[in-house]
Amino acid sequence: METPVQDVAMDEPIDLRDPYPMFARRRAEGGVFRGSVMDWSRTPDSLRPENLYAAVSFDAVNRVFRDGNAFNSHIYDSTIGLFIGPTILAMEGKPHWQHRNLVSAAFKSRSLARWEPEIVRPVVTGLIDEFVDRGEADLVRDFTFEFPTRVITRLLGLPEEDLPWFRRRAVELISYAVNYKRAFEASAALKEYFLTQIEQRRSAPTEDIIGDLVSAEVDGERLTDEAIYSFLRLLLPAGLETTYRSSGNLLYLLLTHRDQFDAVVADRELIGPAIEEGLRYETPLTTVQRYASEDTEVEGVPIPAGSVIDVCIGSANRDEHRWERSEQFDIFRKRVPHISFAAGEHTCMGLHLARMETRVATECLLDRLTDIRLHTDDDPHIHGQPFRSPTVLPVTFAPSAE
Repeated sequence: METPVQDVAMDEPIDLRDPYPMFARRRAEGGVFRGSVMDWSRTPDSLRPENLYAAVSFDAVNRVFRDGNAFNSHIYDSTIGLFIGPTILAMEGKPHWQHRNLVSAAFKSRSLARWEPEIVRPVVTGLIDEFVDRGEADLVRDFTFEFPTRVITRLLGLPEEDLPWFRRRAVELISYAVNYKRAFEASAALKEYFLTQIEQRRSAPTEDIIGDLVSAEVDGERLTDEAIYSFLRLLLPAGLETTYRSSGNLLYLLLTHRDQFDAVVADRELIGPAIEEGLRYETPLTTVQRYASEDTEVEGVPIPAGSVIDVCIGSANRDEHRWERSEQFDIFRKRVPHISFAAGEHTCMGLHLARMETRVATECLLDRLTDIRLHTDDDPHIHGQPFRSPTVLPVTFAPSAE
């Protein structure tokens, strides 16, 4: 029996500070509706999809992610793919798995085990050194925005003096929706830069991500230069945006739930559950999109081939049918897996690295700083849709005596 399709105007106002009441209202009407959870008000009519749907329940989002036959990621070919080139982000089926197997060599478990003590912890500690004696800091500007950039630069094996240039190009590429021309220029500059790095590693192999990509081989096949530099450009939004936002979200949530913050300070074993609850409650990327590759239906709602689907992770992670008190942040809740890293064949490849970076960042802050207090004069809050994070986190603290 088909479920009546709920229609919504594409220009429905979206509260960038708190879109969750709108998500909850849509879930109450059904797991899928005709319309969008995104703001299309600034998009020319000619560029708006004719058929637009949104999956908002956990089951609907999980189905769309896992059903690679009915839903694909080719939409990225006409968005960020224009700037980063062909990557596993938009590939499906056999090409996706072939490329994924090759690039996964750069994220093997023994690399993660080495990266934590050799790269991530020293980077985080060095950053804290820069502000620990001040007794105050903006943890967004001074910490969460900074450490993922420094980490990914070290993981790629790039010279430290190139960091300012690399960061600038990364921001320009990520901001393609704001300035297309500048994003294309950044893409071209990064291509030339990475081609030089690739050639250097062919002459003298290195133990870093670029070196691993250059030498990766599966069933006698190696990655082409285009596949390597395209993947490296993909690491910019994937490795910088989401990690800085998720770590900022976690710190904000803990600092505004003082009893839970104090519990984590007293028991570091709670950092892991806190990370997972932070990812569930305030996922850094609330919505991604898919194409319907064939006529199908989800939760009784017919979806024609060619439709664009908003896959609303942020709504799915607060589905009241999956979590009790789903609208509450609670690090002590019974662990039920969230879907912040997607699901199916496009599950985020860097999920273990992201978790490790956030854990190390939190551990180091709690080791080095005491009596951390969030100051509310600047109205710190989590903001944005689909990317969400706090814009400022002004804190005072005392340096640890250890």
